[in-house]
Amino acid sequence: MFAFKDVTTAINGRISRSTFGRVFRLQGSGHEKERKGSKFLTEIRAGITTFFTMAYIIAVNASVLSQSGGTCVCTNTTDPTCATDADYATCLIGIKRDLTTATAAISGIATIAFGFLTNLPVALAPGMGLNAYFTYQVVGFHGTGSISYRLALTAVFVEGFIFVFLSLIGMRQWLVKLIPASIKVASGVGIGMFLTEIGMSYSGIGLITGNPVTPTDIGGCPPQYLDAVTGACDSHKMTNPTLWIGVICGGLLTAYLMAYRVKSAIIIGITVVSIISWPRNTSFTYFPNTPDGDDMFAFFKQVVAFHPIHSTLAAQDWDVSASGPHFALALFTFLYVDIIDATATLYSMARFSGVVDPSSADFPRSTLAYCVDAMSISIGSLFGCSPVTAFIESGAGITEGGRTGLTAITTGTCFLLSLFFAPIFASIPPWATGCTLILVGCMMMRQVTSVNWGYIGDALPAFVTIVSMPFCYSVAYGLIAGLFTYVVLNGGIYVTRKVSGLVLGREIEPPDADKGEYWTYKVGGSSPPWFIRAVQGDLWRRNGHAEFVDEDEEGEHGSEKELVEVVAKATPSPSLVSSNRTVAQQ
Repeated sequence: MFAFKDVTTAINGRISRSTFGRVFRLQGSGHEKERKGSKFLTEIRAGITTFFTMAYIIAVNASVLSQSGGTCVCTNTTDPTCATDADYATCLIGIKRDLTTATAAISGIATIAFGFLTNLPVALAPGMGLNAYFTYQVVGFHGTGSISYRLALTAVFVEGFIFVFLSLIGMRQWLVKLIPASIKVASGVGIGMFLTEIGMSYSGIGLITGNPVTPTDIGGCPPQYLDAVTGACDSHKMTNPTLWIGVICGGLLTAYLMAYRVKSAIIIGITVVSIISWPRNTSFTYFPNTPDGDDMFAFFKQVVAFHPIHSTLAAQDWDVSASGPHFALALFTFLYVDIIDATATLYSMARFSGVVDPSSADFPRSTLAYCVDAMSISIGSLFGCSPVTAFIESGAGITEGGRTGLTAITTGTCFLLSLFFAPIFASIPPWATGCTLILVGCMMMRQVTSVNWGYIGDALPAFVTIVSMPFCYSVAYGLIAGLFTYVVLNGGIYVTRKVSGLVLGREIEPPDADKGEYWTYKVGGSSPPWFIRAVQGDLWRRNGHAEFVDEDEEGEHGSEKELVEVVAKATPSPSLVSSNRTVAQQ
């Protein structure tokens, strides 16, 4: 009688040696670029883990976007928000159910396409933060903002195609390579801290809250003791049973199982907490005896239910002239926030999964990855959703062992299944996944040792990036803060060096300047976008060689020799070139 381990080993081995395994480059497939440590059953488990940590988006995104009013029209002349209008409230119920289906559908389609075409373990879904900006600042609560819901969807649709264009000309890839090495590492660490903050807040276990006096405060109080304005706990801190269930069953139990290398540790923790939280008439139930709780429980009891999209499908309004500059402002804001947020998150997840080549600072099929990400934004707008982006919760699946696109395909399949089992998947309580996000944050924090702490010009911008992401509650603004610090600080040092050389006859540099990382717009020996090469008069050739290079080959087998050649051309100092070779090797 075969042991269970023998059976799983046999299954993994058989599939790895098949054409299927070779397509996804599983370990043992014989592919020259097979992913080390990738196994079929591990990829499936990792995909399910990612889904469990992301499943909240189905209900949360629908709830946030429905507060924009969707396609509902308020006809109440005394109250522009129609907050007490019964007919408007009935319309919103339908909008919320439409958006629940739309969120699950676009998440499934985008994630499966991304996994199949890029072979990366990254999941896509409508992004948190962007949906709040879409609802509360662009469309406004119940449609009281600067432009209508339909026009906002048009802006999102157009933004997706602009993203595709920027990806095809190499702009997004070049921007990633342009970011200094320490800041790229810091972005992954900052995202880990951001995940930790989400897991510790009421989006997770509820350990921290806002406060009118301090930025954050200890929370953990039952919902009835939360201040409606500030979100702070008025009393009964650390007494909420859901906090302790999440910490003990979702956190410590999961960590204990991980210590013994239990393969499904994260899934077990989430499942245990969810099952404990489903019975009613307990102090920690996910379905309290309130109107909202009754409604959620009634939906949960359906188990199997499918709601087709009626109102939000292809709801764009193409008469953009009526909105004046507001449409252009919304489009520009979506664009710059998304290009920073989505690009940085996608790169950090690729780095976390171990597929970024240190010499070329790129990952395989990056152009295709950015194009799929961009097209998903436009397709999502047709379903009625705010911009789709790479999810940082993908780190949970990567932590569980996901290395290939099979992880993403599994997650996407779960999202499509949730179209029919939405009552179950939408009923996973936030405190079931909170500690999972904290554990993922712990795993991502390990990258902090790769930051160049030996030179202030690299260390400070990296530190600003790390702390700004959780404290500003935005990946985009954290990266912008780090880049701003880097440019100002190192720009000042560069100007001082040049001016002192002209005035004093010798360049004044910081004593430890030789420890600084070398930076160039030709990071990793790769070319800048075609339009910059055209200005330089070098459109078709690079360093005397033809420009046609297989991106997948360059992404996994970047040449250290090529990097050092670029460094040597840019900086004639032999000692600096020597130190840069060391950095390149690292």
